[in-house]
Amino acid sequence: MRQQSIIFFDIDGTLLDHNKELPSSTIEAIHELKRKGHIVAIATGRGPFMYKEIREKLGIDSYVSYNGQYVVVEGEVVYSNPLSKSSLQKLTKDATRNNNPVVFMDPDVMRANVTEHPHITEGMESLKVGYPTYDPLYYEDNVIYQSLLFCVEEEEKAYMDAFPEFDFVRWHPLSTDVLPKDGSKAKGIEKALEKLQIPAERVYAFGDGLNDVAMLSMVKNSVAMGNGVDEVKACAKYVTKPVDEDGIYHGLKMVGLL
Repeated sequence: MRQQSIIFFDIDGTLLDHNKELPSSTIEAIHELKRKGHIVAIATGRGPFMYKEIREKLGIDSYVSYNGQYVVVEGEVVYSNPLSKSSLQKLTKDATRNNNPVVFMDPDVMRANVTEHPHITEGMESLKVGYPTYDPLYYEDNVIYQSLLFCVEEEEKAYMDAFPEFDFVRWHPLSTDVLPKDGSKAKGIEKALEKLQIPAERVYAFGDGLNDVAMLSMVKNSVAMGNGVDEVKACAKYVTKPVDEDGIYHGLKMVGLL
């Protein structure tokens, strides 16, 4: 058998197509990687509860969630980096005054600080997940690894200036991820690799969005999806076909894993 490699996959626009479905070629490619003895992992901005079915369908038990803030290797939590509770409280108060709703996310659930808001509805529909349960003080008694701040891009700079302890990574025209400063998929992958002891030349990553830039810049064998944003393509070593044109399969062939 060839030496074991690990391959990290983003979810939205990478594993999942634009209809939030797994292409059959992707399923077959992932199963073939596992048959060859490689480790298949996920690196996503989503929380673990949001892609449990994908993990079960693909047989994946190693994942980097919340853009690197919650890392599980072979079923074991190896790294967690939550948001500051006091800073999150202040951010939520500021956002409430500005009519910018906030969603709080831990490994198991997400909760919103408003009962209903069209921006949350639109954002969650784009992910094909339901509206989060209302619990405006959920962050007080729970460990939050990522929040979603619903604001348009022009409103975001004020939050960036007011909260230097956070990073803001836009994932939707109406919403941005709120992460601990310098948190990224790249940092999460580093923590996973510390546990697995796999050398850099046998690490691969696939992605398409802005929150994949740090990951693809760090990983030696980086692959941008053909549907990816220009910034992602610019920092990747390879560019494959779009996700809905068997992009994962072709990318794995391109790098010699299939």
